[in-house]
Amino acid sequence: MLNYPEILNIDHKRVEVKAEINLNRSKSISNRVQIIKALCSEPFPIENLSDSDDSQLLFSLLNQSGLETYDAHHAGTTYRFLCSYLSTRPGTQILTGSSRMKERPIGPLVKALRSLGANIEYLEKEGYPPLSIGSPPSDWKSEVTLPADISSQYISSLMMIAPTLKNGLTIHLEGDLVSRPYLEMTVRIMEYFDAQVSWEHDSIITGHQPYGARPFNVEADWSAASYYYSIIALSPIGSSIRLHGLYMESLQGDSRIADMMASFGVKTEYREDGIVITKKEEHQPFYEYDFIEQPDLAQTVIVLCGALGMH
Repeated sequence: MLNYPEILNIDHKRVEVKAEINLNRSKSISNRVQIIKALCSEPFPIENLSDSDDSQLLFSLLNQSGLETYDAHHAGTTYRFLCSYLSTRPGTQILTGSSRMKERPIGPLVKALRSLGANIEYLEKEGYPPLSIGSPPSDWKSEVTLPADISSQYISSLMMIAPTLKNGLTIHLEGDLVSRPYLEMTVRIMEYFDAQVSWEHDSIITGHQPYGARPFNVEADWSAASYYYSIIALSPIGSSIRLHGLYMESLQGDSRIADMMASFGVKTEYREDGIVITKKEEHQPFYEYDFIEQPDLAQTVIVLCGALGMH
């Protein structure tokens, strides 16, 4: 057994940084676009699909014909999105996963799908994978109510099948919404493929409208970019990194990191093929931000504030 000291000191030399990075593409966008492609009547190309395990597994499962068992392994997003997708497919399929996946609840999504008419049965523990998903009903119901504070992936999963349902779908959200940027991402991607979606107060309303096939280019992951912003914020003035695949008009809520980092002395310059981030000045002494809509950025920024001695 290794014996670690009670206090571990980590030092770094503040040298000027110059680098160029090809970021991985967004897993969140990749997975949504793949489900929409599977629901679309015509194929279309997806450029720069994420090479994450989740996205590559989903690609493999959706592109194997005649599957009777879909094994999502430990990929939670893949499992949740496939749950709704398979509910619209003819025949009976088994949706399973790893032993860890079988400990992760799927009950709220199954309950919502069942209330709409989906034919889903639990094969082991109630409320948990694996599932047996049968053929869809002849007439789907068109309204469902969900607590607004559940996983946005449950809601997005339902939203993406909505245009394919005979009467569309209205999703009523009760309570305080905690993950609006991810739902807005889903709305914008659906609209790109011709879906008619409106968000009125606490209801997301989607009419019956077949998805239109259009080529899609997946942008890079802004959450991953936040780590490079931190590197530049900790580096001397003049340091810069070029990050490919990021754009001002982004689908991702975490693109707010570009504005946030101005308080840390980091300027973002948008180019045709990405961005250049540069340390232009010293950081501010104090920083305050509500991370309710960008929770994935919180830890990165908190640690950065500590490293810079900011309050």
